[in-house]
Amino acid sequence: MEHGSHGLDGLSFIVFACTSKQALNSGDWFFGVQSLLWPFHRHFYQSRSVKSAFYYLKNIMTTILARFQLDYGDFKLNVDLKLPGTGITVLFGHSGSGKTTLLRCIAGLQHAPQGFLAINGSIWQDSEHGLFLPTHKRPLGYVFQEANLFPHLTVRDNLHYGLKRIKQNSGTVKLEHAVELLGIAHLMERMPERLSGGERQRVAIVRALALNPEILLMDEPLASLDSKRKQEILPFLSRLHQQLDIPVLYVTHSQQEVAQLADYLVIMADGRKIASGLPADTLTRLDMPLAQDREAATVWQATVAEHEADYHLTRVTFAGGSLSLPAVDAEVGTPLRVQIYARDVSIALESPTATSILNVLPATITGIADDHSGQSVVQLQVGTQPLLAHITRKSALLLDLQIGMPVYAQIKGTSILN
Repeated sequence: MEHGSHGLDGLSFIVFACTSKQALNSGDWFFGVQSLLWPFHRHFYQSRSVKSAFYYLKNIMTTILARFQLDYGDFKLNVDLKLPGTGITVLFGHSGSGKTTLLRCIAGLQHAPQGFLAINGSIWQDSEHGLFLPTHKRPLGYVFQEANLFPHLTVRDNLHYGLKRIKQNSGTVKLEHAVELLGIAHLMERMPERLSGGERQRVAIVRALALNPEILLMDEPLASLDSKRKQEILPFLSRLHQQLDIPVLYVTHSQQEVAQLADYLVIMADGRKIASGLPADTLTRLDMPLAQDREAATVWQATVAEHEADYHLTRVTFAGGSLSLPAVDAEVGTPLRVQIYARDVSIALESPTATSILNVLPATITGIADDHSGQSVVQLQVGTQPLLAHITRKSALLLDLQIGMPVYAQIKGTSILN
């Protein structure tokens, strides 16, 4: 293979198009060029193919690569993640699973001796080559459990305080847009003491977005709020993946927040990733404890198809069929996220001829697992969508349910998440 034109043109392209944004903004262009050429060179010399190396480069330009090894003695973090470069990725797990430690490593607040981190092509850490971008040079926003607003400043002054100390980059999230997105325009002249907990957190999110970050990190931002305040702020968080083109990493141990917010889900335990993928697939895995939980649920993406005004119902379509829901105040074509609890799904061997249940869908059994309390968890496939049903062990035996068997799923209840 000729290295002349191909090699020179390829390297010129990388230098021109891929130098990390934070390096260019800080003037440290040499760091930016090096941080992107090193993995390219390594892949090129391993594959001996410009095409393969450019495919690799294109791949890392649209993903988050995070590999960290950290040893605290009684706790070890060992993760190797490839995450989407857009949307909301939820890091889920119980306390002590390593979620916050992972987030701190991504922020640079924790320095993992062995680590590699690339955010949509911008490499922030590569321990193999001695690269570690300090936190203050990482273009990120961080939202903590507590809002931590300055009590002596108005909301407006709190938002502008950080802007005075940074150099604005070329991001698309401007302060005015963030204020509108989180609905705090009417709060701008208030003092923090006059804000509810939910309002304070919304201000904290706007403050993080106003910095035009390349990634937004959120560490259990609703943990300190009561149920009412959580419901107040969740609709605003749901807008993030719809209106922002930056990735969001969101830490939580709440299944409800997973269902409502996650575009991609990572389940962690003991400092490791134990599962990851799209929520509809990951939440219905029988080898995961979430499928056994009383709150086990499936989340489907659906679209409003028509309104049945006479019956106060709305019909939505999904990949595999349609559902009738209580009337939804949304135009035809509006995307929705529908949650179906496993406890609200029953199974019939034949299509019911007379039933009050409107949503009866043909399905195929793809898995069965028994817990130790007389319950069976049945994994179903409805069209292309997975679905869980919690039934008694006795019912499963009486129906002689088997993997591969065609059945009918009767969905007794659903909830709209956005």
